[in-house]
Amino acid sequence: MKKDIHLAEYLATRRSVPAFQMCEPGPSREEIEAILTLAVRVPDHGKLAPWRFIVYRGAERARIGDALLAMALERNPDLSGEMQAVEKTRFTRAPVVIAVVSRAAPHQKIPDWEQLMSAGAVCLNLLMAANAYGYASNWLTEWFAYDEGAYPLLGIAPGEKVAGFIHIGSTTFPVTERPRPPLAEVVTWVGGEE
Repeated sequence: MKKDIHLAEYLATRRSVPAFQMCEPGPSREEIEAILTLAVRVPDHGKLAPWRFIVYRGAERARIGDALLAMALERNPDLSGEMQAVEKTRFTRAPVVIAVVSRAAPHQKIPDWEQLMSAGAVCLNLLMAANAYGYASNWLTEWFAYDEGAYPLLGIAPGEKVAGFIHIGSTTFPVTERPRPPLAEVVTWVGGEE
């Protein structure tokens, strides 16, 4: 492979945009299919495809938000008005929300851990593929990603887990940088010179 300056420049500036800063337009169905085609190009030991996607669009997002608000109020009837608005808009902040659902399961050769990491790789590829099509993106896991009581509402089957909800849309906000860890704090060198 040749050095790809454009890819290196992209990776040096890749940044998630907060979902609440997203707006229309979102990707069309054809663009979503192209984005998902790129997203599945991840390491996948055993070619198991231990993940799947659920694409939430249109009015269905508002219906899910209403149901999530009802669930949140059952757990906490004293939820503030501000938090009620947050719950109600969880799926309407971005024009498109895509669940990456892990289907990791016991396998004679492929450990669950590797299957889970493949789902994580799909999440990152999905972010980058959305960016490649000119859209802002953000990978979120919120309380309902871990609450199996919400799974039937979201279309998640028993035994599956949510790797993340990828929010995709446009933005009018400037993309800002956040601090990244210094390499000296996260790299251990073993062998080689110097």
